[in-house]
Amino acid sequence: MPDLRPILFFDSGIGGLSVLAPTRAALPLAPIVYAADNAFFPYGVKSEGEIAGRVPVLLGRLAERYRPRLVVIACNTASTIALGPVRAALDIPVVGTVPAIRPAALASRTRVIGVLGTDATVRQPYVDRLAAEYAADCLVLRHGSAALVALAEADLRGDATADAAYAAVLSGLLDQPGGDRIDTVVLACTHFPLVADRLAAVAPRPLHFVDGGPGIARRIVHLTQGQSWPATAAPGIAVFTGPIDPAPAFAASLARFRLERHERL
Repeated sequence: MPDLRPILFFDSGIGGLSVLAPTRAALPLAPIVYAADNAFFPYGVKSEGEIAGRVPVLLGRLAERYRPRLVVIACNTASTIALGPVRAALDIPVVGTVPAIRPAALASRTRVIGVLGTDATVRQPYVDRLAAEYAADCLVLRHGSAALVALAEADLRGDATADAAYAAVLSGLLDQPGGDRIDTVVLACTHFPLVADRLAAVAPRPLHFVDGGPGIARRIVHLTQGQSWPATAAPGIAVFTGPIDPAPAFAASLARFRLERHERL
């Protein structure tokens, strides 16, 4: 009998779609539930205490409703703060999202890498530990940007976003002392790979952008190895904790990721 349990992706908004996409490519028959905590968006400007208190409870409710086989916290901020409590609260595998500092360090020729994330992520001690373990011989520069999260959300809704806004975000990273030698940038928020092309277009020089999506997809494939899937792919479900955006452009963007049903938690 096919196993109809879904993979549950969770983010504050639409950023986790950058993790869903490579997972869809690797597991095209997997049932998908994508949950966005848009009632509490954005996470990057919230306190650690707020996020640590909210995310495990919310994922418990989602797991009770949708009975997933596996949960993916497709949000760097939530993962760096709440991954441990979520794993303690649920009795199914939970995959977190961490900044891709290791592949960035392997790729960098100049040994100067940038970490572009939310304010909450870039200040986490977890990032310090990743940098010490995998990029000890690199200068690691960080910049937190709530503006880029908002730009990615607006872009998915079909709203016009200005090149100058993306350039300003990059300047916050590249204009730091030593920033002129950055050759590799870690996109340490799942929203940011969705607009990587916009960042590349305004960069003052070629930059190599790295994110954790492909690695997370490989981890999901490993954890579900040997499990059965439905014979045909079912429409994915997008779940929101707040009001559902009624704009046709938003629905069309979700449909590109095969999220065709919309529900409110």
